[in-house]
Parts: sequence; structure tokens; C-alpha cells
Amino acid sequence: MIAAAVFVIFPLCLAIAAFSDLFTMTIPNRVSLILAISFLIIAPLTGMAIPVIGMHLAAGLAVFCGCFALFASNVMGGGDAKLLIAAALWFGFNQSLILFIGCVGVIGGLLTFAILMIRSQSNTILAIGLPVPGSILFAKKIPYGIAIAIGGFMAFPHSPMLINALETLK
Repeated sequence: MIAAAVFVIFPLCLAIAAFSDLFTMTIPNRVSLILAISFLIIAPLTGMAIPVIGMHLAAGLAVFCGCFALFASNVMGGGDAKLLIAAALWFGFNQSLILFIGCVGVIGGLLTFAILMIRSQSNTILAIGLPVPGSILFAKKIPYGIAIAIGGFMAFPHSPMLINALETLK
């Protein structure tokens, strides 16, 4: 039962955040809150030791410091920062966190480039009638929740939470 929660909660929250950011340019606070609270509930139930949970919390704190700086300099939105921090809890302070942040950065760069290309061709896209959300065409922001979700999906197989949940199934 606990393994099923690990398999479902993290990916589902990331998917909800990505779609919400795509269509509304906002990430609901409850998504980040569910990610953080569910980690705090599930981690001890999976048998994770207190020092290991502490390292996961330290990872969240480290990502918080980086996101706070980016938010304060108006480079990152608040919803994106909260989602990134909550997702970092699921990875811990290890190589999987570096993989997660790296994937988010690369995917975010590609996403930004693609959206800027789409916006530069918005008149053609509107004339053809392609179904592109208005938030992509007209907003001045980038829906970075999509990059966070894709990066999370890419790095999640390497996360200690998922690896531990898979080992309980053996």
C-alpha cells in the first residue's frame, strides 16, 4: 500500500502542476503542499531512517535557498519555486537531486526556446488554426511547471523513495 502511494502521488502531483501551469500559468499551492506533506507521512512508513529523512529535508532547504534567490531576483515564479522545493524532498541530498535539477534546467531551456519560437510565429499559428493554449501564445511568462514535471519524471526512477518502494515489492 505504501509503495503504491509512492508510485502515484509524486507523478500525479507533477502532472497536475504541469497541466495547470500550461493552461492557467499558475501552479496550485495545494499541489506543492500535498507533495511535501505526503513525503513527511510516507517516508517514515517506508522504513526510511530519521537521518535519511533529515537529508531529504536538507535537500529541500538547499533548493529553497536557491529558489528564494531566483524568486527575489524575479527570475522564477512563486509556484514554480514551491513545486521545485516540494519535489526536491522526494529526491534527497544525493545524485538523484543533481539529476533532477539538471533535467529541469535542460528541459526548461528547451521549453523556453520552443515557446519563444511559437510566440514569434503566433500570427501564422493563429491563421492556421493550430490548437495552442493562449497562455503559451500571449503570456509574458514561461510555464516552468512543465519543465519541473518532465525533469521529475526523468529523475524519479533514480530517487531513493522509488528505489526503496520497488525493493519492498520483492
